Amino acid sequence: MIAVDRGRMTVRVEGPDGAPVEVTAMRARELGRHGVVVGDRVRLVGDTTGRPDTLARIVVIEERTTSLRRTADDTDPTERVVVANAGLLVVVTSVTDPEPALGFLDRCLVAAFAGGLEPLFCLTKTDLASAQPLLDRYAGLDVDAVPMSREAPLDDLLARIGGRTSVFVGQSGVGKSTLVNRLVPEADRATGDVSKIGKGRHTSSSAVLFDLPDGGTVIDTPGIRSLGLAHVTADDVVGAFDDLAEAAVDCPPGCGHSADDPDCALDAWVAAGPANREERLASVRRLLGAVGQVGPGY
Repeated sequence: MIAVDRGRMTVRVEGPDGAPVEVTAMRARELGRHGVVVGDRVRLVGDTTGRPDTLARIVVIEERTTSLRRTADDTDPTERVVVANAGLLVVVTSVTDPEPALGFLDRCLVAAFAGGLEPLFCLTKTDLASAQPLLDRYAGLDVDAVPMSREAPLDDLLARIGGRTSVFVGQSGVGKSTLVNRLVPEADRATGDVSKIGKGRHTSSSAVLFDLPDGGTVIDTPGIRSLGLAHVTADDVVGAFDDLAEAAVDCPPGCGHSADDPDCALDAWVAAGPANREERLASVRRLLGAVGQVGPGY
């Protein structure tokens, strides 16, 4: 699935000569409320030639290996899958103009860990300010990062996303669509300047999958202002880290893994190990704050 627009889906299939063909399709009624999103692998019936004015039907949505999910806000129990089957979540943020939205970045990391995606920070506008403060903030999580500027070569980023399916997320004004246009010139994603109050204007309006010239795919998503995490629990976050998950087995039922949980086994794990464990646990607990398990929301 490469695009969804007003109930019509664009699906890429292999044509008779082995070349890819883009087919317009609709979701079959028997799928019920199961939505189809960009990145889904599906089965079709009907006309799959891709000729103008033809239409196929999606009858099966294959099991998803990963999913980027969100809710409208932290009180909404209804989760929405935004993208399926991506291996890498590229979180694009500027280091200045606009300033990094730290709570939003925390939420992106939580969404990646909860959905089975590997996160990667792409730090733009590093020609205007240092990326080091952001790198220091997330050092305890071992999240990979690529500093970028408008004129910088794309080699470091391509080395990480080449041959993979990557989904790009980021708030408006951070240069995400500009970056996608550099990676895939024919993408022609809409871009906009940062407004006078420091918040970018929303430009891209739908998620779309693009092929990278040398292999791999990029899914560009619309600029978003919030990322609800009502579907995520503290155990989802901790479970994304093998060492912490192993230690958390000794936690009591219902443990929120916060500093306010007196019997949390993660505190004993920190006390019994090297000094870097303290920084690691502090970083994870900050992420727990992003899902409302510890402290104020974002």
